[in-house]
Amino acid sequence: MNKYNPLNKSSSLLERAAQVYDYVPSKTGGPTDSHGPEILPPEDMSQQVVSSPPRTPAYQGPRVIVDRDKLREAGFVVPDGPVTGISEEFRIIKRQLLLGAKGSAKQARVQHGERILICSAHPNEGKTFCALNLALSIAAEKDNEVLLVDADFAKPSILSSLGLEGNKGLMDALADPQLPVEDCIIHTDIAGLAILPAGEQTNADTEYLASSRTQEVLNRLTQHNPNRIVIFDSPPALSASPASVLATHVGQVVMIVRADETTETALRDALSLMAGCDNIQLLLNGTKFSPTGRSFGSYYGYGE
Repeated sequence: MNKYNPLNKSSSLLERAAQVYDYVPSKTGGPTDSHGPEILPPEDMSQQVVSSPPRTPAYQGPRVIVDRDKLREAGFVVPDGPVTGISEEFRIIKRQLLLGAKGSAKQARVQHGERILICSAHPNEGKTFCALNLALSIAAEKDNEVLLVDADFAKPSILSSLGLEGNKGLMDALADPQLPVEDCIIHTDIAGLAILPAGEQTNADTEYLASSRTQEVLNRLTQHNPNRIVIFDSPPALSASPASVLATHVGQVVMIVRADETTETALRDALSLMAGCDNIQLLLNGTKFSPTGRSFGSYYGYGE
């Protein structure tokens, strides 16, 4: 961990983390020298046609109010707020992930790339902070909306971070075949942002996730809304077993690496447990120094 190549000056936090830990994301089809998003190109580019799926009618039901002051005090991206360093960083991060989810004329989309799992090796490395900021950033997109799923069933924190009340959630829908998962979704007053709570705690969360019903439930989250990106806030990989099962259901995994805290041994152990997903990237969190003098936000006149 103390020996690594100099950081690429133009790289994002995703790429810088990969360089620090000498990690090359894996993908089906062989190794790659790139540290960027891992997306397989189509075999015949002339046959690749990329079109936006039809937009579904906007949700017309009740919406809950998200406490903006709570978001601001916790350092989250604030919808319609000033441009800050953190909002700019997540603009860059989301662009790479959305490319994997949607594809382009030059790159094929990742299978189930619209499902993104945010994980870490240990608690307190910033996975929920990153998951929520990523969701808030994607919610600002003009062609996408986002569903943030609290999949940290033992210690859910998404609702409390947003100042919202508890509700039935994903685990309830998995446990009860008569409960449509759509009925558990909380629509917020932030345009493009909806929340699926963790639901009732159970000692059989891993077994429910490994059941055949899980795929059916997850498919329902996007089958009527192809523009939706689903972000899962996972439990830490080395602390709870559901993380490794969740990885088999998503197209992209983002492993949060806490600067100066996450050890290489822990990281590699966590990555081995995420092997159910072929597209894994690292996100370096908690950096206090930029060798290139990054000052995102200041260009817009706000700064941090």
